[in-house]
Amino acid sequence: LGVDESSLLSVITQWRKQPEKRQGFRSSSPFFKPHGNFERCEDDFVRSLKVEFARFKVAFPFHLSSSIPRCSKYVFFCCSRDARWIHHVLHKAHPFNIVVEIACTRSSDELLGARKAYHALFHHSIEEDLLVGLVSAYRYEGSRVDDDVAKSEAKALGHAIKSAGTKDPVENYEVIRILTTRSKAHLKETFRHYNGLYGKSIEQDFAGESCLGETVQCLGSSASYFSKVIDKAFREEADKNAKDALTRVVVSRSDVDIEEIKAVYEQQHKAKLEDKIVKNTRGNYRDALLSLVGV
Repeated sequence: LGVDESSLLSVITQWRKQPEKRQGFRSSSPFFKPHGNFERCEDDFVRSLKVEFARFKVAFPFHLSSSIPRCSKYVFFCCSRDARWIHHVLHKAHPFNIVVEIACTRSSDELLGARKAYHALFHHSIEEDLLVGLVSAYRYEGSRVDDDVAKSEAKALGHAIKSAGTKDPVENYEVIRILTTRSKAHLKETFRHYNGLYGKSIEQDFAGESCLGETVQCLGSSASYFSKVIDKAFREEADKNAKDALTRVVVSRSDVDIEEIKAVYEQQHKAKLEDKIVKNTRGNYRDALLSLVGV
């Protein structure tokens, strides 16, 4: 059928500025069928897109696998997109930190939607594939924080880390309970108290525990975490997984907190994200990324 790449990139820009048009496309397209709380994309349509976009490699929209253009899943409902990413992690040896990103940066309703979408798309639950409290928890998302409890739990985390010995902290019930059930506002206060009590950040104490370290980073400051992920993608030694992370972050955060990520990136790395994209990417892939970051 062919692909008009310029028109496609124009659509990306319009959808970012007017997300209701993206929703309208999903609702009106014959290839998206209502399925619970989201529109499911027909599998035959996805397979056709793989063929159409194979020639362009990095043109636009369906980050379903490495064989499909990288700037993708943007058109999908967020819960469907997250469900597909989680499935790739669990069944196609993708980095586990993708699950951590999703679990720690989505709202409780979005995580519930991803679990429902996973069940609808793959006919079994995330829990059957992955017993992770982060994905299953339904957090309080308000701003109320009990300072005494936050300080007490900072001490509990410190005790769990200091007394772990040869045992992995991820096996400690208190560590998992606190990280998976407390609100993000509460956790930020807990991490602040931890720093005051022990003279260093909890991230430093979890430095040797990649999963817990990334969890704490995401929960403490998602913009700072994503800024670091993006920077790794631009390094000369970046492998395929690191480079793919650039697309994943831009696609998933484009209409969420990309402006905050851009500001943090410039503060941390003394360069504008847009300039790094221009320098390190090419062609339609570059143009698509720039559209998604708001250039």
